[in-house]
Amino acid sequence: MPRLRSLLAALALTLPGAVVVTAATTAPAHADECYSWTRNLSSGASGADVAELQVRVAGWAGYGVNMGIDGSYGPQTVAAVRNFQSAHGLGPDGVAGPATYAKIYALQDADCTPAHFSYAEVDGGCGAGGYSGGSVPAAQVKENLKRAMWRAEALRQRMGNVPLTVTSGFRSQACDRQVGGSGTGQHTYGNAIDLVGASFCSLAQNARSNGFGGIYGPGYPGHDDHVHVDIRAGRSWSAPTCGI
Repeated sequence: MPRLRSLLAALALTLPGAVVVTAATTAPAHADECYSWTRNLSSGASGADVAELQVRVAGWAGYGVNMGIDGSYGPQTVAAVRNFQSAHGLGPDGVAGPATYAKIYALQDADCTPAHFSYAEVDGGCGAGGYSGGSVPAAQVKENLKRAMWRAEALRQRMGNVPLTVTSGFRSQACDRQVGGSGTGQHTYGNAIDLVGASFCSLAQNARSNGFGGIYGPGYPGHDDHVHVDIRAGRSWSAPTCGI
């Protein structure tokens, strides 16, 4: 959409009698319709813009690190930005500036979801759709799902951009009970997604380095045909077949 606006503006300048729409000059320059950073960020910075950055790089904080989204640019955020930069061919200085933002813009859609995952594939299960009836309000469910999807995007990149498919995302409490859950599990918060599309053991093993507090895979009851990952605080990993 931003590229289309720019093209139309340029075309208008070349046509006799054309009216130039000045709003086009203020359109986003990149795929940043959902959020634009206006300053460089580095160690010691704080604010809502740091939190937005953390959402997008939390999957790169390191092995076993489930980074909090707290708006404070501390050592974990520095490490996450460095690893993100390295993974995408940028100089790993740990400072978020134009090149880092450009890569983030290229990776995200206008609704702030990452390029290879969408709300459509993680919304309510059991045929219900939507984000209501969970353990937190619908707005928080969607925010949690966005955070989980960005970590899944990092996992996908780590695995060589192998396509991954979500088989289950948010579940209402009623849906969670219907499929045999407790009714209050991580899926009811929007924290969890179930993945297929690659070796399950490879998924589970790599997920340990992409910011997931919960990982359940082959060898854990009911998880031989997918890998469950979630963004809970703390750590609960179990995929015995895979040595986890």
